[in-house]
Amino acid sequence: MPHRKYNKSSTAAWPSPSWKEHLVKVEARVAASRPPHLRTDLALIVLSVIWGVNFSVIKVGLREFDPLAFNAIRFVLASMTLFVFLRLSGPIPLPERRHWGRVVLMGLLANVVFQLLFIYGVDRTLAGNAGLVIATTPVWTLILASVSGQEHHGLPVWGGVLATLGGMVLVVVGGESGLGVGEGQLIGDLLLVLSAIAWAAYTVGTQDLTRRYGALAVTSWTLWVGTIVLFALGGASLWSTDLGAISRVGWFGVVYSGVLAIAVAYLIWNHGLERIGGPRTAAFSNLVPVVALITAAVWLGEDPGLTQIVGAIIIIGGVWIARLAGGKDLSG
Repeated sequence: MPHRKYNKSSTAAWPSPSWKEHLVKVEARVAASRPPHLRTDLALIVLSVIWGVNFSVIKVGLREFDPLAFNAIRFVLASMTLFVFLRLSGPIPLPERRHWGRVVLMGLLANVVFQLLFIYGVDRTLAGNAGLVIATTPVWTLILASVSGQEHHGLPVWGGVLATLGGMVLVVVGGESGLGVGEGQLIGDLLLVLSAIAWAAYTVGTQDLTRRYGALAVTSWTLWVGTIVLFALGGASLWSTDLGAISRVGWFGVVYSGVLAIAVAYLIWNHGLERIGGPRTAAFSNLVPVVALITAAVWLGEDPGLTQIVGAIIIIGGVWIARLAGGKDLSG
């Protein structure tokens, strides 16, 4: 039987591979039509919701826990969560010996001084107020960075600063449920102002450490330092607390505030910094006071007055102007 000869020219009659090229082009167009870093943006929106809801969660949790006991438990949970995550990611980095003192000092400032002012402030004021006052932290960061000579800004930035501080005054003095010192709400607001300044000082004081080691490493180290001290401070309170009498809602508050609002939130925040940079990541935190006000109104029945609503709008606008004009991450 005669063999058929293979003719190379006959390959020209085979189907053209152009359909594959067309498919690749279609896939490329579909990918290009998707917003860049969509998953990161969605994660940061979730983060803003977590932080905004957290103010009401803490208020509810403090109905059953003493503030010191509440802080002790939630920080242990947060530290364990971050430790497990870092351990699964590889060897846990450690600072150079010459930086240990700074890490301890910043840990005390951020996770002892700030947290004590914060937890007692939230306990004494409205959850919505707390969300709005803490939202001024980027402005305090800008002020301290300018005073220390680390940054220099023009008039538009300072206009945003003044607007934010003016809005904060309206929020503090505009409550409808009474702001007498005897009722403690004014004291709570002032404690939160001091806590915002403390966190701003931590942010400015760790800028060089963050550039050297990364934000997540520095955050974890200082968190662990604070956890040791907070657990020691809350030991007596924990001992006198009947943990078996705490309701599911109370335990939910501790777990939510420790695991989600601290550990998971820090991981999402640092992911945002790595993927889309500081300024864009920081912009999402403008949603936090809005979520805080809505959650407090729906869940706790808080009814902000017109003055507070105007103050909230001014705060959010002032922080946005300061960030936009400054072009840097002022959130800490």
